[in-house]
This record gives sequence, C-alpha cells and structure tokens, in this order.
Amino acid sequence: MSDRLDELGHNTRVVLVTFTDEGNLSQYQQTHDLPFPVLVDANRDTYRAFGLGRGTIARIWGRKAARRYLDIFKEQGLTGLRRPTEDTLQLGGDFVVDPRGTLVYGFWGEGPDDRPAVGDLIAAVVNCSG
Repeated sequence: MSDRLDELGHNTRVVLVTFTDEGNLSQYQQTHDLPFPVLVDANRDTYRAFGLGRGTIARIWGRKAARRYLDIFKEQGLTGLRRPTEDTLQLGGDFVVDPRGTLVYGFWGEGPDDRPAVGDLIAAVVNCSG
C-alpha cells in the first residue's frame, strides 16, 4: 500500500496500530520501511474497541502458515525460523475513520493472510474525504 499513499490526498493520515512490545517497534519500522506513524496498543484496547477477536489455531497455523515456514526453512535453514514472541492468534483489521471520528469502512480479518484490497481502502478514504 505504501506505493499508493499519494492517491490518498494531503489531508489523510495513515496510522498502524500494533500490540508489539515497544522494544521491538524500532526494528519493525526499519524492517518494513513504514512511512507513517506506528502506535503501540500493548493492552489491545483499540483491538477490543474495533471488535477484533482471536483466531482459531487451525485457521492461524493451518496449511498456508506451514507452507510459509517450510519456504523460510528451505531458503534460510534453521536460522530463518524464530519462535513467535507475540500472540499469534490476535486477529487484525483495516479501518477508515472520517474526520468526525465516524467509522466509514471496516475490514475484520479472519486470519493472518486476510487483508482487504488496497483499492477498497483507498476508495473508502476518497469517499469519506470528498
């Protein structure tokens, strides 16, 4: 999505909310080269406010995850694999909130690979700001 941020207009603010430990935040931002602010919600109050629950072990650690870890192992060996340090069952989402604070678009993910189309997010932003 970062390559399409210019489509959002100058009055749009993109913010990533995560529950990662603040000690991991700097590394996370560097690794992903994020051009917008990242806020830490360690207690997950925002997650609860937006109705983001937890996924099932089968959905989160299913065939796709196993395939991804196998690919990492093939590419990097054991050094590429790390034990998760966070709650891997916490589900995420993508939301657009208008300037009045009204939720105008919501996408509640059902797993780690469940994301909305970038075009849908951009359309929601454009619709609420125009």
